[in-house]
Amino acid sequence: MAQLEPNCIVEDENLSDCNFAEADLAGATLTACTLRDVQFTGTCLQDARLTGCRLIRCRFANVDMRDARFENCSFIDDVGHVGAQFAFSRLDQAQFARSDLSFAKFDRSALFGVEFDACNMRGAAFHKADFSRVFGRTLVKTAATLRGCNLEFADLNGIRMPDCDLSGSNLRETVLFDAELEGADLRGCDLVLALTAGAKFARADLRDADLAGLNLRELATLEGMVVSADQQPHLLAAMGLEVYPG
Repeated sequence: MAQLEPNCIVEDENLSDCNFAEADLAGATLTACTLRDVQFTGTCLQDARLTGCRLIRCRFANVDMRDARFENCSFIDDVGHVGAQFAFSRLDQAQFARSDLSFAKFDRSALFGVEFDACNMRGAAFHKADFSRVFGRTLVKTAATLRGCNLEFADLNGIRMPDCDLSGSNLRETVLFDAELEGADLRGCDLVLALTAGAKFARADLRDADLAGLNLRELATLEGMVVSADQQPHLLAAMGLEVYPG
């Protein structure tokens, strides 16, 4: 059995029977390992590196995951219906690359500077997830990247991600009610049938995005929103205007 300790290196092992509660795995490297039904409670995974691992029906509660990196990992169960749960955890500046986070739930966790690159996040839900950090009495910054991710059917209801990068992501039928996306990079996103009533899109860059059905009248803000010329007919048609060629 692998010895789990700070900076340990573990390859191709089934760690499902290990006790991860309160474990200190800072700087650990896990490669091609399986973790099934593991409860991470109070665990330290700061600076940990997990590559090609399967984390099946795992729950992360009060876990320190700051600066951790997950690459080519799968967090979905065997039948593809149950994802990981992250609750009250710190994921500041954590990185997820080409990983399957379908149906994952991020509940009241800190995600300042988190990066999701080319991840499958279909049906994922963010509940009171915080992408901001206070740097002073009056200075609050928000930072996050969800680049090239599949967020189809995801629940981003009321999410606050101003000035964040969601470029190239699939937001088809995503719940974006009252979402704060002012100044966000939404270039190349698929927003077909996205639920955007009350969303704030002021200064957001939506060039090359698929905006079919996006109703500007439902948005809370849109001042300074950037679109390209060929997107105008779709937006006007969604507002009930008939657009004819010149």
